Amino acid sequence: MRHDEALALLADRLSPIAGVEDVALGNALGRVLAKPVASPRAVPAFTNAAVDGYAMDAGSLAQSGDSKLEITMRIAAGHPALKPLAAGQAARIFTGAPLPAGADTVVMQEDCDAANNYVSVPEGVRAGLNVRLAGEDVGVGGIVADSGHRLTPQLLAAIASTGCATVSCYAPLKVALVSSGDEVIRPGEAFLDGAVYDSNHYLLAGLLSGVGVEVTDLGILPDDEALVRQALSNAAREFDVILTTGGASRGEEDHMVSLVLELGKLHGWQLAIKPGRPLSFGQIGDCVFLGLPSNPVAAFVCFLLYARPMFAHLQGANWTPPQRFYLPTGFAIEKKKPDRREFWRGWIEDGKLQKFTRDGSGLVSGLTAAAGLIEVPEEATHIAEGELLGFIPFTSFGIGG
Repeated sequence: MRHDEALALLADRLSPIAGVEDVALGNALGRVLAKPVASPRAVPAFTNAAVDGYAMDAGSLAQSGDSKLEITMRIAAGHPALKPLAAGQAARIFTGAPLPAGADTVVMQEDCDAANNYVSVPEGVRAGLNVRLAGEDVGVGGIVADSGHRLTPQLLAAIASTGCATVSCYAPLKVALVSSGDEVIRPGEAFLDGAVYDSNHYLLAGLLSGVGVEVTDLGILPDDEALVRQALSNAAREFDVILTTGGASRGEEDHMVSLVLELGKLHGWQLAIKPGRPLSFGQIGDCVFLGLPSNPVAAFVCFLLYARPMFAHLQGANWTPPQRFYLPTGFAIEKKKPDRREFWRGWIEDGKLQKFTRDGSGLVSGLTAAAGLIEVPEEATHIAEGELLGFIPFTSFGIGG
């Protein structure tokens, strides 16, 4: 299955499965809105000063030369004027304070000369200067955040400006994180010949922390068909998603794919990408199953490319493909296998793409050295130096910064 076909399959087969709950605004960062947020009032709620200065009616100013206005009131933020401003008068006003009736313009204090209850205003002041109009940001009933948006600090600020204290969000998905393989052990355990420390658990737990889910570590499953069957069956009843690494190849000791077929359905397996070919996507009952490759680089790449959009669809979140930048390569590759999309670890240096020299999908050092993925299309059979390729920074996935 090609890369684009896999993404289309995820979009076609998945729909929101999370419940909906009301969440206090202070606890809503990173959550996905289940309902739009409409403003119950105009924002700003009243016309106010954008600077410290003097409020006046621009019609009171002379056509040429300076104008001298009497200062008849002082208005601070949070204290509305008690009377209107008459022609020929000005109000000392501060940022955020409501404009008095009869005023339509604010002149910055630095541009005025004030003494003995009078202010001198220079010529050339235009009406409406330094004024924030009521409702110019959001009108009554205006949508400040739509459903499907993941709540960022910016969106939380916009919602808070309307006075809304709670929002309707999708509940976090319950995710079972599973490692597998007789050779896999956790850091802290005594090393044995043939053992591999479980770096994937920490890799994926960290990546999952950025997608707004609740993760339960189910530990390491041995290469035992009966134990794997029981674990998958139990997890499918308790969790929304099972995310595994390892056990997804064609070996006799790899049971994940065959057991998903036995217990449920397999919608996709084996992708025409590198790294990450043995990726499996299916379901056991209503529980979604995603089996990532065991090699850490492949697991990392497949999580970014496929698990992130999968979780977005299941959470009801709008999915936007990661941003790509097309840059010339600072290297050449004589031969590439056709009909396979490849994602190389790389970075930008002096305006050109540079590639990590070794392609092994078990080399975690390549992930730590890279700043993003270089995307090579299926049609390419070689890469000439200076050829334009897409670069996807890790920051496009919310990683690093």
